[in-house]
Parts: sequence; C-alpha cells; structure tokens
Amino acid sequence: MIQLSNLVLPVGGNEAQLLRKAARKLNLSPRDIVEMTLLRQSVDARHKNDPRLICTVALTVRREEEVLRRCPQARPYAPTVYVQPQSRRKWDNPPVVVGMGPAGLFAALVLARGGAAPIVLERGRPVEQRTEDVARFWSTGSLDSASNVQFGEGGAGTFSDGKLTTGIRDPRIAMVMDTLVAHGAPEDIRWSHKPHIGTDVLRQVVVSIRRELQALGCRVCFEHQLTGVNQREGKLESIRVQGPGGPLELPCDTLILAPGHSARDTFRMLLAAGVPLEQKAFAVGVRIEHRQRDISLAQYGPRWDQLPPSDYKLACHLPNGRSAFTFCVCPGGQVVAAASEEGRLVTNGMSLRARDGENINGGLLVGVGPGDFGGSHPLAGMEYQMRLEEAAFAAGGGAFRAPAQLVGDFLDGLPSKGPAGVEPTYRPGVTWTDLRRCLPAPVADTLGQALPLLDGKLHGFAARDSVLTGTESRSSSPVRVLRGEDFQSALRGLYPCGEGAGYAGGITSAAVDGVKVAEAALAGTAV
Repeated sequence: MIQLSNLVLPVGGNEAQLLRKAARKLNLSPRDIVEMTLLRQSVDARHKNDPRLICTVALTVRREEEVLRRCPQARPYAPTVYVQPQSRRKWDNPPVVVGMGPAGLFAALVLARGGAAPIVLERGRPVEQRTEDVARFWSTGSLDSASNVQFGEGGAGTFSDGKLTTGIRDPRIAMVMDTLVAHGAPEDIRWSHKPHIGTDVLRQVVVSIRRELQALGCRVCFEHQLTGVNQREGKLESIRVQGPGGPLELPCDTLILAPGHSARDTFRMLLAAGVPLEQKAFAVGVRIEHRQRDISLAQYGPRWDQLPPSDYKLACHLPNGRSAFTFCVCPGGQVVAAASEEGRLVTNGMSLRARDGENINGGLLVGVGPGDFGGSHPLAGMEYQMRLEEAAFAAGGGAFRAPAQLVGDFLDGLPSKGPAGVEPTYRPGVTWTDLRRCLPAPVADTLGQALPLLDGKLHGFAARDSVLTGTESRSSSPVRVLRGEDFQSALRGLYPCGEGAGYAGGITSAAVDGVKVAEAALAGTAV
C-alpha cells in the first residue's frame, strides 16, 4: 500500500471526489486504485470564506512499485497490526485488575485475550445504574459517593465527551481504536483529526467491553473497593477488599492498579502501606462557556454551519511565570457537576455524540505544582485540591450549586448578578458571585491576565457575556504511584497504571498504558 497526504476537498466533499483527487495526484486512472482507506481528515479554516478538508489516505494501486518510483508525494504504507501477547507464566492466583476506567478495561482485555482472565474489581456500579445515579445527582443535588461522575464502570471519561485526542505516539493506539470500533464506537475515530465518541455512545461501548471480558472468563465485581494490600518480604501476597457482603481477602501476587484520579482513600491506603508515592503537578481553574455559534463563526467564518461544531485549543505564557491553557473542550455540550465527596464541588465538561447543544465549554486552567501545595508530603497536592473544592462548595452556597461569574465582571473585579446572553448549563444550578472567593490568588490573577491574550488568538473568547463556572480541579491526578521500568512498584507484583496513578492524560493514553502494563504482567514471572 501507499500513503498520500495533503489531498484537499471542499466542505461537503465525498469519497468519489477524494478518489479522483488521489488518482490525479498520482497520474493514474481511478480504475487503477483498487482500494482506498481514509487515514486522517482535518479542517483547514485559515481562509474563512473557503474552509477545506485536508485528507490523508492509504491506497492499494496497480503497479505499486512503479507509482512509488515516479511519484515523490507517495510513500510506502503498512497498517499497524497489534500482535496479542500470550501468557508466559503459570498463575498460582488469577491476576486482579482494580478500576474499570480505560486503563483498567484495556489491561483486563489484554490479560484475558492472552489467556490470563483476571478478576476485575470496580468500586462503583455498572454504567446502566451509574447513569441513573448521576442523572439524579444533577437534578436534585443528592450525591451518591459510591456512584457518580468519578466512580463507576467506564471511569471519569464516561461522563465527558469521549475525546480520544492524544499527544503520545504509540503503535498500540491503533489497537485501542480498533477495539473501540469493534465495540460500537463510530468508524470516524480512526481518521478524525480530533476523534470523539460522545458520552451517550461511550456508555454502550463500555457495556460491550464488559461483556467481552465476561465471555473470556473474567470475574467482574462491582461495588468492590480495594482497601488494603498485604505483603511479605517486599512482595504482594494478598489484597483486602470491601464488597457488598462485607470485607474479604483475596490471594493475589499480580495486581494491576488503575484507580482513577479521584481515589483519594486509595492513595492514603497505599502510602500507609509503604508504597512509594510522589507529588505531581496538575492544573486547576474554571469552565468557560460560550454560545457554540459564536465560536464556530470565529473559527470557520460564514460557512460555519456546513462544518461540525468547532472546538479550540489555546494557551499562553504569562509574565508571572505561569501558563494558562484550555483543556477538554466540549463543543455543543454542557458543564457538569463532577463531585465525588460531600462538601466539595468539582466541575467538568460533557458532550453527546451529536454535539448539538447551544453552548460550548472548555476547561480554562492554570498549571500548579509543588510550590503551590504548601508542603513536601506526597499527598500535599491532593490536599490542595480538596481545599479548592471546599471553597467552591462554600461559594456556591451548598447543595452542589456552582459559583459562576460573567467574564466581563471577572475582568472588572465585580461579582455577577445573573446571566447576560449565555445561559449556564451546569446542573443542579449556579450561584452568581465573584470567583475570587474560591480561587487561589495566583490562579485568579493568571486567568485575568490570560483572558485578553487568548481573545487575541480566538476573537470572542473573552466575550463579556461568557460564563465562568468554578471550580475545575481534577484535570489530572495530583499523585504519582512510582513504578520502575518493568512497570512494577517497589512492592513487587503491584503494577500502577493509567491517569490516576500518574501515567496518562486522557482516555487514549490511559488505555495504552493499561495495554503496556498488561503486556508486562503477561511476560513476567511469578514474583
């Protein structure tokens, strides 16, 4: 096969047009192209009156060697094929996977497909019941600390946008995408420049993956929380678990721990057990919300309504030495209540597959690190995070109402009294206030300096009627569970992985990390 890049299509262009473009570029007849596969498609909106689609394709052509010789634009292409490893060890006890976010799900899949069907423990509930629990929380403000946006089957990403964009380069990404498509994700995640599944579709994908795990012999246990690890001479011997029927102990010498970034009690337990942890930098801030139409118009120009809803990716470095950036942008989505603990308020963003809501929202964040945390304790970043969430809860007035402020008022240093054009989507509702009541001064000052600069990059980003909703505090884990090159902790047999353990930054990278850790477990010897 050959790869051909930079094929330009008009907005609304189709496969037949793309085939003709490819043939013309190769100086071939379309009949000489046996097969064409779209590898990548993005929007070029530099010319606002004439946005275009930029495509990369893989082609099977007649006389391939001749085409490669005479066409410098063409280059050889070989699709990435994932080779499933098989277990090389005898298992005295089945491996255990803790957590059913992307890292845990993919680690369990690789183990099961490799002949080592694990026990899978998830502290939350199945996604069907979890969806009902979350909907009840959003409508009433009544939080279930065991089943919420953070805890339950699918992990925190299940109630986001199902974004699959990643900065990593790893051949396992193709395996992750292929697996998601096989379980019901849309085909376009394979070629979209910024792939997303959508929360509604992702929930179905998660259920399908669970069913494959069970068909492969995995024992999937919901409402089972890891509460302790037992060791002998530095090696994992068994784990303690709290289940619906009470506490139990499982013999275990291989534990893949994919806890998610909100498993604060798990981090405390690991530290008490002597497992090495360290602070990790992360980012905090607010959700900013605009009308989707305004952002799409600014990005694409007058033909905005002929293209999918636009998103954005913005960043700036400030004179105070800090950086501000956008994160987890949700076109046509809503700001959601993402708390997992009483008295602590957290926001996030979510979109459905259609992305057809009136507003767009994104995290507007400032990087924070050990110098902000107030101490050298491994969990100092987590404690900092908790203080922010408590301040946000208080500023919202309780009942998980979120503090909110208009961008114009934030820049003027005035508390807001109500909306002015952009209706906030956060439920169970917002309390209009001054966000400086709940944001640390360095974070608030950085946001105030950043907004006009970011508006210079995307006109209308700092529109005065846009809404800021606080607080976004769980962009990533504030903790790293240390591991070596063999993916094991100093406690041999413990394999920390995924975003919560400090080794990923989104659905795709977390899934890839789960795959890598499972490969290491399959290849290892009993500890």
